[in-house]
Amino acid sequence: MQKANQKRVIPAHQVSHRLDRMAKPYLYWLYAFAVVPMIVMFLLMFVHSEGIRFEGMSFSVSNFAIITENSTIVAFWNSIKFAVLTTALCAFFGYLVAYCLYQSKLKNKYMILLLLILPSWTNILLRINALASVFKPNNILQDIFNLPAVGEGIIGTDWAVLLGMVFTYLPFMIMPIYTSLEKIDPLLHEAALDLGMTDFKKFWKVTFPLSSKGIVSGSIMVLLPCMSGFAIPQILGDGNILLIGNIIEQSFKNMSYNQGSVLAIVILVIILGAILIINKTDKEGSTLLWWMKKLKRNIIL
Repeated sequence: MQKANQKRVIPAHQVSHRLDRMAKPYLYWLYAFAVVPMIVMFLLMFVHSEGIRFEGMSFSVSNFAIITENSTIVAFWNSIKFAVLTTALCAFFGYLVAYCLYQSKLKNKYMILLLLILPSWTNILLRINALASVFKPNNILQDIFNLPAVGEGIIGTDWAVLLGMVFTYLPFMIMPIYTSLEKIDPLLHEAALDLGMTDFKKFWKVTFPLSSKGIVSGSIMVLLPCMSGFAIPQILGDGNILLIGNIIEQSFKNMSYNQGSVLAIVILVIILGAILIINKTDKEGSTLLWWMKKLKRNIIL
């Protein structure tokens, strides 16, 4: 009876072997549709060819000239500008929403959190086209509520692109911030109050530093797609705003695979470099904590 009631213990090496077998289909998929295309793009950077045919292919570095073109420089600047502004706005509003939800006494917090991130599960093109219909002069809201026309709309402006990016990527900021807030030990808040801290001091010295890792994680999830995206500026910018993703898209659409590969690899290097820098210098939000120490010298708490 004792042997029958004993639970069967699976050795660790067998568990690891099973997990390896389960991961193999995903790894094959990753190699086929991620690694192999990147290798092809890397090779196309250094050759001159018609399309991707090997016939007539020759070594050349002339493809890198596209980096110094005026349109590319403007697109890089626009990409950085919109990525930084979007990340900053998402961090502010994302932290505000996550903190209010964290402090609330609601029982179904995770259900509300699910409702907040639910739009991100739908296709991005559907969401962006829905926003475009709202930003136009004769928009759907005016038709539904019989409102008078106001102005010419903001479609095709910087504001439309910025609002579209914030609307699209805000859920990716809320989720990690809320998760980091939930991981804070409540006893730390009680200890802060016992030490005579005000609510603001408790937030600034306890809550914010311990939740800074969520801000860093959310910033990565927002900054990187903003740098390389092309759908939002194409639809909401109405072709008036050029980002680096639009140039890459047009390059591949026009079969200029060599120049498109150069820009794609450059963006990839920038993204990987940002991730490596953050992993090296910002473990547990150390960079934010460093900035807080600098601010404490000038702000009386």
